[in-house]
Amino acid sequence: MRWPELRERYVIEEDSAVLALNKPAGIAVTGERHDTDIVELAAGDGETLYPVHRIDKVTSGLVLLAKDLGAHGELTRQFTKRTADKVYLAITASTGLPDRGVVDLPLSVGRKNRVRIAAPRESITRDGDTWRVDERELLAGKNYPSRTEFTAVLRAEEYTVLAVRPITGRRHQIRVHLAWIGHPLVGDPLFDRSGTHPRTHLHSWRLRLDASWRAPARLALEAPPGADFWNVGATALTAAAELLGDI
Repeated sequence: MRWPELRERYVIEEDSAVLALNKPAGIAVTGERHDTDIVELAAGDGETLYPVHRIDKVTSGLVLLAKDLGAHGELTRQFTKRTADKVYLAITASTGLPDRGVVDLPLSVGRKNRVRIAAPRESITRDGDTWRVDERELLAGKNYPSRTEFTAVLRAEEYTVLAVRPITGRRHQIRVHLAWIGHPLVGDPLFDRSGTHPRTHLHSWRLRLDASWRAPARLALEAPPGADFWNVGATALTAAAELLGDI
C-alpha cells in the first residue's frame, strides 16, 4: 500500500503537530531492517514524521507520530517519565487469570537479542494477583524493572480478553510477561510456532497525553480493533467488542 492510501485509510486524528494512525498488524513503525515501515513510507512521499512511541510489527492499533521536533520532545518525555496512559487489548490462549492482576517481573536481553524474564521460570511466584521474583533469584547481568497491569474484559471457553496497561514500556513487555506466567497471546510468533493464527492478537487501543498546543491541552486517542483482531480461529468474540465502551 502506498503512503497516501495508508494514511487516508488509517488516520484517527491529525492536527498541526501530530498524526495518529490505527496501524494494521504486519507493518513496522520504524527501524525495520530489510523491510518497509511507516516512517520510511512517509519519507518516500515527502513527509517527515517522528515516532512518539513504537509498537511491534505484529501488533495492530494506535501509533502516534509527531510532525515537528518540538511536539515530539514534549510527548516522548511523558513516555520516559511514565505519565503517558497506555492501554492495550490482548487475547490470551488460556483461562484462569484473575479479574485484575499485576506482572512485576524484570526483563533482560539474552542471546540473539531475545527478551526474557531476568530470572529462571521456576523462580516466578504468584502472591495473590501479583506475579514477581525474589531479587536474589535474578540472573547475572543487566535487567530492567518491568510492570504490567491487566483487567479481564471477557472470558470465553478457550480465551480471555484483557485490557492491559504496560506501566513500563519495555520491548515485547506485554508479550513476554503474559507468556512467562503461562498465558501467552494468541498467535504470538515469539511463543507459538504452529502458524494456526494469521496474526498476533495484541492491539494498541487507548493513549492519553498532555499536549500544550491544543485547547484543552490534552490528547485522548482511541483506535478501535478491526474484525481480524476479534476473530480467533473459528471463534468470533463479538461480545467483547460490545463491552469496550464500558471500560
